[in-house]
Amino acid sequence: MDLELNEKVVLITGGSKGIGFACARAFAREGARVVIVSRTQENLDKARNSLRDEEIAVTCFVADLSVGSAAEEVVAAVEGQVGPICALINSAGGAKRVTPAELTPDKWRTAMDAKFFTYINVIDYALPRMVARRSGAIVNIVGTGGKLASPIHLPGGAANAALMLASAGLAAAWGHTGIRVNVINPGATMTDRVNMSLTAESRLTGKEPAELLRENQVRIPLGRYANPEEIADAALFLASARASYVTGASLTMDGALTPLVV
Repeated sequence: MDLELNEKVVLITGGSKGIGFACARAFAREGARVVIVSRTQENLDKARNSLRDEEIAVTCFVADLSVGSAAEEVVAAVEGQVGPICALINSAGGAKRVTPAELTPDKWRTAMDAKFFTYINVIDYALPRMVARRSGAIVNIVGTGGKLASPIHLPGGAANAALMLASAGLAAAWGHTGIRVNVINPGATMTDRVNMSLTAESRLTGKEPAELLRENQVRIPLGRYANPEEIADAALFLASARASYVTGASLTMDGALTPLVV
């Protein structure tokens, strides 16, 4: 199947680790010109070296995308140095897990900065350029916490819910220009963030993280957590020409843990 991504510029935020890194590898294998953004040079170097071992080259930028001016600079640099952004894959940031007893106003505000604004800031600067070209796809990777409240992920879940609404609204607002905006809602996925989530759950329940991991996987009908590469495959499709009539959609990928009709 030709996804028509060869030589297309794909900007992946949070592309140095986890799902974002899996997306970087997947898009590069389809022939895309991949640009990844991370908050630290160290993470970018690790990602670039790992991909280089697979004979994959990527362009890297360091930026804290929770800052609007940094997002503006990255988008301008990508378009000036690499080319017009065909697809934006947002996978940056993530709110820390906290128990209800640990909640403070700062925890809520920090979660919005870490997740909501890292996505929205880049969208606000990339989208007008896409609109001017009347072409572009945005895929926002947003955890299922935006659909189902978790007591250890309330600030992050609230940020996720806001992103889902913004994504659907932007899809409706700009569909007439050919812009598509979609959301992927991964459930638990085998990345470094799993340990953080299990540690927070351990504080709430008193159970050991290893025990919680076993219990959590047993509850999933497919019997396991997702792999980052599986989420990346969905992002590939949604960003490609094969999904040309898919917009405003929210794709849940949680192994049927929460069977919702939406």
